Amino acid sequence: MRGAVFGSVQSPAVRRGVVAALATASLVLSAACSTGGEEGTSGTGAASPTASRSPGSSASPSASADLPPAKGSAKVVSTLTEGLKSPWGLTALPGGDLLVASRDEGTIHRIDGENGKQTLLGSVPGVSPAGEGGLLGLAVPSTFAADGWVYAYLTTTSDNRIVRMSYDEKRPAGQQLGAPDTILRSIPKGNIHNGGRIAFGPDKMLYAGTGETGDTGLAQDKESLAGKILRMTPDGEPVHGNPEADSVVYSYGHRNVQGLAWDAQKRLWAAEFGQNTWDELNLIEPGGNYGWPEVEGEEGEDGFIDPVAQWKTSEASPSGIAYAEGSIWMAGLRGERLWRIPLSGDSAEEPLADPQSFLDEKHGRLRTVVSAGGDRLWLVTSNTDGRGDPKPGDDRILLVEVG
Repeated sequence: MRGAVFGSVQSPAVRRGVVAALATASLVLSAACSTGGEEGTSGTGAASPTASRSPGSSASPSASADLPPAKGSAKVVSTLTEGLKSPWGLTALPGGDLLVASRDEGTIHRIDGENGKQTLLGSVPGVSPAGEGGLLGLAVPSTFAADGWVYAYLTTTSDNRIVRMSYDEKRPAGQQLGAPDTILRSIPKGNIHNGGRIAFGPDKMLYAGTGETGDTGLAQDKESLAGKILRMTPDGEPVHGNPEADSVVYSYGHRNVQGLAWDAQKRLWAAEFGQNTWDELNLIEPGGNYGWPEVEGEEGEDGFIDPVAQWKTSEASPSGIAYAEGSIWMAGLRGERLWRIPLSGDSAEEPLADPQSFLDEKHGRLRTVVSAGGDRLWLVTSNTDGRGDPKPGDDRILLVEVG
């Protein structure tokens, strides 16, 4: 782990100490993914993945005396709703209902959290779906009950942008969303690698993961919004405490971030698509440089921050992540499984238990995972996005019990 950036990143010596403890969670899995797209084809995946402590090592996690044994569990307890078309973003409302975005149709539905009833709120004007772009992430602030704002990340004909819309249940069905108010524009767009995940953090600020659109150099360009994690106020302005006072850029050197979540210690984690070799789970530091396109996965080079865990692209192609029961839970698209990455202790220097996979190839591609409170997660399948193998009833929102 690597050198300081903007003066707010830990020193190389401290970062190397972090690597020594955290690299034990790195996974080395077989096969590779096709280049270009966000996750390649759906593939078949391995039934029993092999993992090791570091690249090139053949030792299995069970043979690692310094790692606690994996004891997790995950089971689908019910299907909340089905028949969704290209679902992407998902966010929970106060009271337990959900909002889900259709990437290709540009619509937002409200899903009853008890019976799964779908109610169309409306279409989002300006969405231009193509390739990996369209209506992507959704988020609502902690002030939603008072202000009714719904935030969305979307692709237009010219850019990716973040908008917010007022939601009023008193309006006619299908017209309950107000006109989009753009809070951040000019995020570069492409046919691939548009990022798209947005989430409000414990600090009540809005975070967004972006992709480098296939133009790899943008990830290292701190003047570009591509290949970054962004942090902004609910109005889209730079936040006090960002690495640079006049910029919403929070970290850089990312290929395609589609998962954002905070743990019990309020640390930010991000899942990132690799290219041919390694998908990543990263612990995010303000001002941190995560290496793309100079490095992919764990390289130990000064100036870049290594991932906490990594996967061969055939076993992950990670999208959404969530925190529950002491672990990060990561949805896999091409890998068609739900990964558990156990966290331990109050600091990143402490070791992780062995990552585990669940639901392997049972529900197809998995796009988004959101905490449902306590030991439960909402899990969204992604089989109708043009890359999956849809079955009758796809796509679905599943309720998963984890431990």
